Amino acid sequence: MQKIASRFLLLNYVPMKKENGQTLMVPLCHSQENIAGKISIEPLQGKKVDHIGVKVELLGQIEMYFDRSNFYDFASLVRELDVPGEIYERKTYPFEFSTVEMPYETYNGVNVRLRYVLKVTVTRGYAGSIIEYQDFMVSNYSPPPPINNSIKMEVGIEDCLHIEFEYNKSKYHLKDVIIGKIYFLLVRIKIKNMDLEIRRRESTGSGANTYVETETLAKFELMDGAPVRGESIPIRLFLSPYELTPTHRNINNKFSVKYYLNLVLVDEEDRRYFKQQEITIYRLQESS
Repeated sequence: MQKIASRFLLLNYVPMKKENGQTLMVPLCHSQENIAGKISIEPLQGKKVDHIGVKVELLGQIEMYFDRSNFYDFASLVRELDVPGEIYERKTYPFEFSTVEMPYETYNGVNVRLRYVLKVTVTRGYAGSIIEYQDFMVSNYSPPPPINNSIKMEVGIEDCLHIEFEYNKSKYHLKDVIIGKIYFLLVRIKIKNMDLEIRRRESTGSGANTYVETETLAKFELMDGAPVRGESIPIRLFLSPYELTPTHRNINNKFSVKYYLNLVLVDEEDRRYFKQQEITIYRLQESS
């Protein structure tokens, strides 16, 4: 087997979890950046590689886990590296893709993944082509939203429970803090405890082939014990400890990822009452 190695220039490397649970260090890129590097091809000792061309492709792909036979390419660029010929010893090819449009972030979900790869092909006519892949990760920053309204909602059971909750905003960056308050306006049932959950809802496919997966990523105890009328419970939930991604809305008409704050109350008979509110998560560029 011939040896093919690819190396990116001047990029940070970050951990990326693969499907099998292993973690690899891969280059981190951002949209509109130049993707440049070197590719080396080294024949086995004493052997040569006859080929009819060498090329590198930059691919952005979406893979649905219920349709593994198909990759949906939303980005595809190619650079021809060599004309037909023979390789007798290690040969290195520089490559560059300039200001590459990579609109979507890398995402590894329950039923879908979005990935970026470099695909190197040494095309051979008779013995089958030699193909190597190099994964890399893309993350994209968003500016702070110009309008970020607070969330105020009321929830209740007629003549039994009436509460009002307020979150300081509706859009949060990945390292943000959710600050809010819960007000008890009427309490005639015995509340045992109250939790705030962060839930991620991943929707893939469309129509009859829509798959929805909901994960509870965080569970934060707000109160243990019975509240009384007029009581106010503060909320302060840090997002940085949790493995969140930005909100993804209808990515290439294939999937969406949304986040919700879920307020859960449990009474002494273990009945559950809950109220769910969507929030938007975005990636803010960290100040250096």
